[in-house]
Amino acid sequence: MVMRRILVTGRGGQLATGLEAALPARGFEPILFGQPEFEFDQPETVAAAFAAARPEAVVNCAAWTAVDAAEDDEAAAFRANALGPAMVARHCAALGIPLIQISTDYVFDGRKGAPYTEDDAPNPLGAYGRTKLAGEWAALAGNARTTVLRTAWVFAPMGSNFVRTMLRVGAARPELRVVADQHGSPTAAPDLADAIAGVLARMRDTGWQDAYRGVFHAVATGSTTWHAFAEAIFAAAAPFGGPRPKVHAIGTSDYPTKAVRPADGRLDTSRLAATFGVALPEWKAGLDRVIRALHAA
Repeated sequence: MVMRRILVTGRGGQLATGLEAALPARGFEPILFGQPEFEFDQPETVAAAFAAARPEAVVNCAAWTAVDAAEDDEAAAFRANALGPAMVARHCAALGIPLIQISTDYVFDGRKGAPYTEDDAPNPLGAYGRTKLAGEWAALAGNARTTVLRTAWVFAPMGSNFVRTMLRVGAARPELRVVADQHGSPTAAPDLADAIAGVLARMRDTGWQDAYRGVFHAVATGSTTWHAFAEAIFAAAAPFGGPRPKVHAIGTSDYPTKAVRPADGRLDTSRLAATFGVALPEWKAGLDRVIRALHAA
């Protein structure tokens, strides 16, 4: 079967929007579905989307991503992040097609002190991580041709993300306080979308391989802290007339949140490169790409 038609869930979100541009560049036809006509709480809408799209592969970007709110309504987060992927996986299995399920570094507790590999044991600290881990298991259990991609700190020219928040708050205040003791890899949604298109292209060109089943880490190259990321955002936006507030480094304990975040969620991406020949650019290159797109808009 020629793989061309790709059903993408989560239309309007950062990653789905990136895939809308990245997939045609690799010869795919993206077919996007989102709320309100695609709802995991209404299984008939999921069935209808599959019937309408007639997909040859699926990328499931639909998720509950509000980390703190998940602590207050874990059941709703579970429906979106675990029962949803289970439903999508069943439809994929019935068609015998690949599923790419998007997951997160929040499945780890951040205490390793080195980048996590796919063989490290997950230990989520909160509801969001627990429900996303359950979604990984559901997607893998429900469909033999499932590839799970864990990513982190995703940002884009649109949507709700750290880059847009910093630029907005930085324009309103001369001084900001940003956490400096959490480490990760800021990942531009357009770069992640390009990587997913590359994974699908490899599947299309080689046919499905057993090595493609399982979990892979997909984040930008390099890592930083939220504080250093904020500094880099203002430096990248400065040539476009962006704000230049003073950014003070604070500790996680100085900025309490409802959900506990992993202090060090760095991910090792060598398995993705070895299996699919795919690597994401350095995070600062992704930042420049998104800042340019923001100002072009």
